This record gives sequence, C-alpha cells and structure tokens, in this order.
Amino acid sequence: MTDVADSSMVDETEPDSHATVGDWPGLDLAALRAQAEASWTRIVAWVLTIGGAIGLVAASDLSVEKVEMLKDPTYSPSCNFNSLFSCGSVMQTTQASVFGPPNPFIGIAGFAVFVTVGVGLLAGARFAPWFWAGLQVGATFAMVFVHWLIFQSLYEIGKLCPWCMVVWSVTIPTFLFVTVRNLHAFGLVERSRAVGFVARNHGLVLMVWVLTIVALIVIRFWDEYFSTLY
Repeated sequence: MTDVADSSMVDETEPDSHATVGDWPGLDLAALRAQAEASWTRIVAWVLTIGGAIGLVAASDLSVEKVEMLKDPTYSPSCNFNSLFSCGSVMQTTQASVFGPPNPFIGIAGFAVFVTVGVGLLAGARFAPWFWAGLQVGATFAMVFVHWLIFQSLYEIGKLCPWCMVVWSVTIPTFLFVTVRNLHAFGLVERSRAVGFVARNHGLVLMVWVLTIVALIVIRFWDEYFSTLY
C-alpha cells in the first residue's frame, strides 16, 4: 500500500510538459532552464559552425562568379544550369545588390560571424545575454532578407539561383535553432504554451517551413519547367 501511495504522490507532483511558471510554483525552473540552455547552446554551436561553413562556401562562390561577370559581361557562371536554375540571371538584377554591395559579399561577412561564434562555443566560450540578443537580431535579419529574396526570385525575377538556395537552406534552420535556444535562455518557453509548443516541436516547424517553400517553388514554376520533366 505504501508503494502505491508513494507512486500516486509522484504522479501528482510530476510536472506536465505543457506547464507554465504559474502551474508549478515549486518547480526548480532555474535549474531546468539552465539545463535546456546548456543543451541548446551545444546544438547551436554545431548549427552555426556547419551551417555557417556551408553558407560561407556558397557566398564565396557567388562572389567569385559576380567578380567574373563584372570583368566579362559575356561570362557564364558555373551555376547556370538551365533556363530556370541560373545564378547569372539572378545576379544581374537590382535585387542582387539591394544594399549597394553584391549580396554575396554581405553573406560572406555574415556567415563568417556565424562560423566564428560556432567555433568559439565549441571551444568553450561563453557569451553574455546581450551578445545572444545581438546574434538573434542578426539571424532574424538574415531570415527576413532571405524570405524577401525568395519572394523576389519566385514572383519578380522568375529565376532560381542554386547557390542562393543553398544559402536559404542554411539560414532558416540557423535562425530557428538560435531562436529556440534564446527562448529557453531568456525564460520564455515556460511562460507561454504557444512558445513552448514551438520550442518542443522545432523539428516539425522546420519541416513544414521548408516544405512550404518547396511547394511554392513547384507551384510557381510547374507549367514552365517542372511539368516538362514528366
């Protein structure tokens, strides 16, 4: 009987995964938050390092191709695959230099920062909350800018740049993982069920996000390209 009673007491006091701060006032939220922050910081370190390196390679190659195009207007970039997937067509538009310098040059600087931060974290560096807030601002800017470029590519330019798509594919998860880490670190996960849902189901969020973009691409270019593949 004692075992049953003890078991009942454990079940009654076991925190619900959907609980907020007000639901469990006796829970050691500070310890749980610190554990989640440490775990997510390690994950973000790898995401920044690997994703940043991939983005840096893509941006560097685009920069080289852009320089070659400036030197020789007849130059055809190596990532010109066909009428749809054509880096050269995209790089000749005004959207490719929206801030003045070519977008790939800005990408090199941004991804270099991501790699540096990631390697620093893997080496054991610890950053102040203000630094993480700044990183969040940078990742958010990159995410918003990438989605503006996606819209421009689909509905204004009508072409897709393969290396640009690589940049898209690493910017989105980088933003998401940095955001989830900061939601834990700044104590926002346990204060809101909606935020907690996003943090717990980040994999699902990422999958739906990416599949939505893929679907938009297929729908936009179905008649002029994808339908011809069958």
